[in-house]
Amino acid sequence: MKNNIRKALSIVMAGAVTTAGMSSVISAYAEKEPETTKFPYTIEAEDMDDVSQVWTSIYENELPNYSGEGFHYITGGETSFNVTVAEDGMYNISAKVAQILSEEGRMQTIAVNGIEYSKTVPYYKEWTDFDFGTVRLKAGENKISFLNKYGYMAVDTVTVSVAEKKDYSLATGETCDKNATPETKSLMAYLKSVYGKHTISGQQEIYGGGHNNNYEWENEYLEKLTGKVPAIRGLDFMNYNPLYGWDDGSTERAIAWVKERNGIITASWHINVPIDFDNYEVGDEVDWKQCSYANYQKSGSTFNTANVLVEDSKERAYFEEAMKMLAEQLQKLQDENVPIIFRPLHEAQGNEGNYPDGTSWFWWGDRGAEVYKELWKLLYTTLTEKYELHNIIWEFNSYDYSNSQTWYPGDEYVDIVAYDKYNVEYNRGDGKSSGPNLRAISEKFDYLFKLTDGGKMVAMAENDTVPALDNMLIEDANWLYFCPWYDGGEDGGTAFLGEAYQDHEELTKMYQSEYCITLDELPEDLYSLKGDEDVKVTTTTAKPDDTETTTTTTAKPDNKDIVYGDADESGDVNINDCVLVMQSIANPDKYQLTEQGKKNADVVDEGGAITNSDALAIQYVESRTLTQADFPITSEELDKLSK
Repeated sequence: MKNNIRKALSIVMAGAVTTAGMSSVISAYAEKEPETTKFPYTIEAEDMDDVSQVWTSIYENELPNYSGEGFHYITGGETSFNVTVAEDGMYNISAKVAQILSEEGRMQTIAVNGIEYSKTVPYYKEWTDFDFGTVRLKAGENKISFLNKYGYMAVDTVTVSVAEKKDYSLATGETCDKNATPETKSLMAYLKSVYGKHTISGQQEIYGGGHNNNYEWENEYLEKLTGKVPAIRGLDFMNYNPLYGWDDGSTERAIAWVKERNGIITASWHINVPIDFDNYEVGDEVDWKQCSYANYQKSGSTFNTANVLVEDSKERAYFEEAMKMLAEQLQKLQDENVPIIFRPLHEAQGNEGNYPDGTSWFWWGDRGAEVYKELWKLLYTTLTEKYELHNIIWEFNSYDYSNSQTWYPGDEYVDIVAYDKYNVEYNRGDGKSSGPNLRAISEKFDYLFKLTDGGKMVAMAENDTVPALDNMLIEDANWLYFCPWYDGGEDGGTAFLGEAYQDHEELTKMYQSEYCITLDELPEDLYSLKGDEDVKVTTTTAKPDDTETTTTTTAKPDNKDIVYGDADESGDVNINDCVLVMQSIANPDKYQLTEQGKKNADVVDEGGAITNSDALAIQYVESRTLTQADFPITSEELDKLSK
């Protein structure tokens, strides 16, 4: 509608019609527009289309306290209702439901304009509000359906409401490793500064020999296609292992990407184990064909992942050796001041609960969530404490199953949560059967966002199709970065960059947009930023006439909640704040600053620690030597005042 009115106005401005004519044109368009639904919109389930029976009980089971005349019990077929919206946007669908068939829960499917969304509905013996998630509705009329696919469910009312925009400022810009190197903290601060405002382009390279012996093939292909090179280079440290370890130069390419091209590095770790582990001695060389990173159910490996947690076990000895070899490579990066977004032990949950064997894809997840979480913590503590590696931004791979939260290691061990998007062959959700899938998969993003209550940035660590720019913006799925998987190059084809997976027009649009950050648009001081500095994002956009437009925007890490000096959070800065800071230093068990209080009290730039210098600086506010606007200050500036 807006576009139509805009066209009508442009005609008027050109003198094509009179003012009276303009009114008639707008009226004509208005008459064509269907009346829009007022939200939030609630419908009694018995009033939906194709409801053949109104239920008041489920056989002998009473379900009192329903609204209206009764409820709808899904036993077959499809029931639906329509809503009309003015323009494309995101909406929440919830329902008051009961599910008394299975205490294990039942999968229930809704469809929006024919696109299906499924969620497991727990056992509810009373009417309970259930959130079916956030969906995209198109301008005009939309059909919302309840399908009977997996189980029976009673529905009392259904509510559609406008989805609230996500608050991306909730995500932390601080590393979970408090001893992270300055470069690592700087990279984390930069990621936070652009999160929710931009997406960063990435590309995975193949391990071993590269695409037909060319490690730059993917970058060259993308530059030829879009005129741009991705900002993030994806690597794999799988070749550094105790079995057949060989050096394919991944570490050196990582260093060169950061030091010579000012790029960002991310890496996974497809670490293998011997299939015949019972007859393996740690240190033996094993042919790669006799190794696997698959779960034991598929590979037949006798390696028991649970035994890694047993200190004197052979599995633990093997994993210790694997971590040692990994640490050697990460140390080389740290020695060169190169931070890394590290995604180890990825896709751990795999296909749990979705296939008969109920297993993960990989061995590190094949003994369940509790073992996996302890394995993650072991890796974290070994690398950060034993090997003193502090150049890591820790990225956890999640799914969006009903129990995926049980696999999360915890906020103190994770910096970024990520999802691996592969929906061209299966689970498309776009109504098509082949070709690129341009959906922004907002339902996956929403799950990961809620997993940490928005406290961690959300990335697309692997993917086939890069989502369309418009989809990411409209669906409010602002993935921190995307990173298509590599092409093996066996047949010289393009695999995940080819037209079977990528819409080249949309991919070029994304790369050339102001929204997408490419290699040339990363700030020169990427690895020397402070958390409170402005970050300049310069984007170059190609125009149809082959000219270019360069735009520079400013993104600032969100410190709006910091009130410098207000340690006691009273709303004022005075001597009480100074006293509280000194008391918290002298007796932290008795006098504790809240997390917000710590942020407010950290007024002197000394690496994030609260010290007597902070108390002294706050005292200068009381004496009016300083004002809040002067914070934060450097220790050198404080020394000058003290003299």
